[in-house]
Amino acid sequence: MSDITIKIENLSKLYRLGEVGTGTISHDLNRWWARFRGKEDPFSQVGQINDRTKKAESDFVWALKGVNLKVRKGEILGIIGKNGAGKSTLLKLISRITSPTTGSIRVKGRIASLLEVGTGMHPEMTAKENIFLNGAIMGMRHDEIRNCFDEIVEFAGCAMYVSTPIKRFSSGMRVRLGFSVAAFLEQEVLIVDEVLAVGDASFQKKAIGKMKEVSQNKGRTVLFVSHNMASIQNLTSRLVLLENGCVSYDGEVDNGIKMYLNSIVSNIEKVKLKERLDRIGSRELMFVDYKVVGEGNISRDFVVLGEDVYVKLYYESIKMIKNPIVIIQIVNSLNRIVLNSSNVVTGNIFNEINKKGCFVLRIPCFPFLPDTYTFNLRCVGGHYENTLDEIKNAGEIKVHDGDFFNTGKTPRMIDGGALVRHQWGVEHV
Repeated sequence: MSDITIKIENLSKLYRLGEVGTGTISHDLNRWWARFRGKEDPFSQVGQINDRTKKAESDFVWALKGVNLKVRKGEILGIIGKNGAGKSTLLKLISRITSPTTGSIRVKGRIASLLEVGTGMHPEMTAKENIFLNGAIMGMRHDEIRNCFDEIVEFAGCAMYVSTPIKRFSSGMRVRLGFSVAAFLEQEVLIVDEVLAVGDASFQKKAIGKMKEVSQNKGRTVLFVSHNMASIQNLTSRLVLLENGCVSYDGEVDNGIKMYLNSIVSNIEKVKLKERLDRIGSRELMFVDYKVVGEGNISRDFVVLGEDVYVKLYYESIKMIKNPIVIIQIVNSLNRIVLNSSNVVTGNIFNEINKKGCFVLRIPCFPFLPDTYTFNLRCVGGHYENTLDEIKNAGEIKVHDGDFFNTGKTPRMIDGGALVRHQWGVEHV
């Protein structure tokens, strides 16, 4: 079809573990002889699927295996997956940085790619020189680059440093400049791989807005890789989920995000709180267990929207602690903090606690929409600088749908929102 910008057929990439290059001269000769006869790479037959959690059974691994994709003109395609799933490999193949083992990639138009911090930037050259260098690499004429130059510098926010060598830029500034060059020079395909996470919040917002603009107004195709599900949800119109080098989902964004989040095996389920080794602090007090309790004071795997919820945090300490401050952050599946609280904020001061006990957080009429929430814990000893114990992703709160307003009607779901008790009335005039 004429509106297909990128067409990928049976794309695969084979790597040899522990080797730089393809291996020995004999391997190269065997590969060449197979290609000459129109045969398959003899070493691809023993390559295993790229599951990084399993011990290698072969010297060869498929970073990508049998990928088929079609991307339309003006489409913003999100690509997600765990680390090592093949996302960056796919983008490097599309960008022609490396070549596929099997399959084909057809792209209509020129490609601008930003795959890692400082991509295409020469550290000894100034920002101005790098803008013209990158434009030339992308196939732009000198006058085309000059026409966009002022817009690139303004968007990157580096007017003061335009004559400064790139080696003196921070990683965030290099990303700002690299993205600005890729976004403003008129390429048909824009590829962005996670690097926006290095920039500050304001630049991330500008960059997402710019990608939307070039897609909607100029018909450019955008491929966007990120681990930030909120950015994926906000920006992309279609989602591809990669798993062990294969496409496991291709379709609607929200369903793809849910499938990805459900596929993640949580460390919370594997390691008990008492045994967590990734904690920080003096350990004068340690969180050792937790329970999430709904109505009826019964511990269970989930709570219901609208019911009273108690989070019980069991601790042990080596001495009596005076005026401890307990802090909890509840985070939704899109990595947004929905509650940040401490006993000091709510006015519940603990003058002195025993060596063994339980902190109890009560959330009446639980207001957060159905989701799987995680929470971070921290306890400080009277001064915020004195951390006794701190654990990220300490536990989970699974919330199921419920009759929040006691009307028999289910509230409409809005991602990232919360429900509050309220009423409606009418005044006649």
